[in-house]
Amino acid sequence: MADRVTVIGWDGSPLTTAARSALSAATLVAGAAHHLALPEIPRDAERIRLGSLDLAARRIAGHRGTAVVLADGDPGFFGVVRTLRAPEYGLEIEVVPAVSAVAAAFARAGMPWEDARVVVAHQRTLRRAVNVCRAHPKVAVLTSPGAGPAELALLLDGVHRTFVVCEELGTDREQVSVLTSDKAADHVWRDPNVVLVIGGGSTGAVAPGAAWLTGQDPAVRPVRGWGLPTEEYAPQGYGTGPGLVTGPGADAPGGARTTAGEDPALRVAQLARLGPRTGDLVWDVGCAGGAFAVEAARFGAAVIAVDADPAACARTEAAARRHGVPLQTVQGRAPHVLERLPEPDVVRVAGGGVPVVRACADRRPERIVTHASTRDEAEAVGAALADGGYAVESVLLQTVGLDPSDWSERERSVVFLLAGRRSATS
Repeated sequence: MADRVTVIGWDGSPLTTAARSALSAATLVAGAAHHLALPEIPRDAERIRLGSLDLAARRIAGHRGTAVVLADGDPGFFGVVRTLRAPEYGLEIEVVPAVSAVAAAFARAGMPWEDARVVVAHQRTLRRAVNVCRAHPKVAVLTSPGAGPAELALLLDGVHRTFVVCEELGTDREQVSVLTSDKAADHVWRDPNVVLVIGGGSTGAVAPGAAWLTGQDPAVRPVRGWGLPTEEYAPQGYGTGPGLVTGPGADAPGGARTTAGEDPALRVAQLARLGPRTGDLVWDVGCAGGAFAVEAARFGAAVIAVDADPAACARTEAAARRHGVPLQTVQGRAPHVLERLPEPDVVRVAGGGVPVVRACADRRPERIVTHASTRDEAEAVGAALADGGYAVESVLLQTVGLDPSDWSERERSVVFLLAGRRSATS
C-alpha cells in the first residue's frame, strides 16, 4: 500500500518548497484536470483524475509507492482530507495547506468572515443550504454542478440577498461578480465557484477585537431564555382577533384573557416538539405578533411567517428587527397561500383548524404542532393528523399567572396542544 499520502492544497499561487518536494517524489498523483497539468508532476507518475473520492482513495490505498493528492484551496476544510482519513483506507496523511476558497472569496470582497456560516451545496443539500441563506445574514456557499448561483437564486424566490459570485478563484479566468439574488438566475456561471450570500439583517458587527467565536456571535443577540412574555415581541400590544381567545381564560378574575396561540407556555411546548434547527425551514401559519416566528429563528432555522392580516405581518417583521433575526413574511389566507411556499421541515399552525392542518400534512413535514380551544376541535385536528400519517400527541395545558405581591390569579390559559410526528414509513 501507499507508504505516504501527501495532500497539497492549491490556490493558484506558486507551489511551496514542501509541495514541490512531495511532488518530485510522487509515483501517483491524483487531482482535477488543471492540477494534473502542473509542470511539477513527474512525467512517469501515475495520474488519477479525481471523480469519486471513495474510488480514488481505494486506488491510493492499494498503490505501492508514494502518493500525492492535489485539491483546490485548503484540503482540510470541506475537502478530501476527511475522506482520505477514513479508517477503512488505513492511510497516513500529511497536509500542505493553501488559502481556502472561502477565505479567498471574502478577501476579494474585502469583508471579514469570522461571523459567516459556511455551507456546501450539492443536489442533496441544496435546499438546506438555501435555508441557511434565509436564516443568516452572511453565508459562504461552496457550490457544485446543479447546485450553483442560479439554483440558489431560484430557491430564494421572494427573499432579497446580495450575491458575490467568485468564479475559478486563483486561475487566470478568475472573475468576481456582485449582483442581487434576483438577477443571478439569468446568468450561466463557471465551475468551480463560491457564492457569498449577504443580507437579511444585522451582519453581527461588533467592536474591533471583540469577536471571539466563528459563526453568529451570541452577544449580537443578547436576549436570554425562551418563551418570553408576548410583550417582548409586541410592546405596543395587538388585538386578539376572532376565535383566538381561550374560553376558560375569560373566567379569570377581573376578566383577564390570554390569546391561546400566543401563550408563552404553549409556545415553549410547541418549540420543544418541533425542535427547529439550522438548515430547517419552519412555517408559522398564523404568526399574529411574531413571538413564535422570532423564537424559531433564534434557533438558527429559516422561518416563513404567514398571516392573512397585513398588520400581523408588519408586527412580525418589527419583532424580527428588534431581536436581530432574518425571517420572511407572506400575507395570505391559508390553506391557499401555502401552495406557493417552499417545502417545510416543521410547521406550527396557529389558526385555520382542520383544513389548514390537512394542507400542511399534505406537504409531509417531519413535525406539525397546533392547538385547540375545545375537546371537539382537538379530536378533529388529531384525526386529521393521524389520517395524514402522523403519530399524534395530545396534551391539555393550563397556565395560571400569579401576582407575586399577594399570589392572586392574574390570568389563565387552558388549551389543547396537539403534536404530530411523521413516522419513518409514512
